[in-house]
Amino acid sequence: MSEEQVVILVELLDEGVECWRPVAAQRLSEDTYRIVDPVPEGETWQFQPGQIVRCKQRRLSDGVRLTAYEAV
Repeated sequence: MSEEQVVILVELLDEGVECWRPVAAQRLSEDTYRIVDPVPEGETWQFQPGQIVRCKQRRLSDGVRLTAYEAV
């Protein structure tokens, strides 16, 4: 079974304001994804590469986007 790769948003921590990083993730089920991108140097993500996260649609300034909100 091949897992679909999609882009999800992961919150950046320690930014002072709400910031989101688009990252590649493998879709595992309807709302769970495994993060596959590495963390760029100098960034702190809410979730780490390899971690499985639950995602939901969230309205942001640039529209409704798929965002990670909890580890599974």
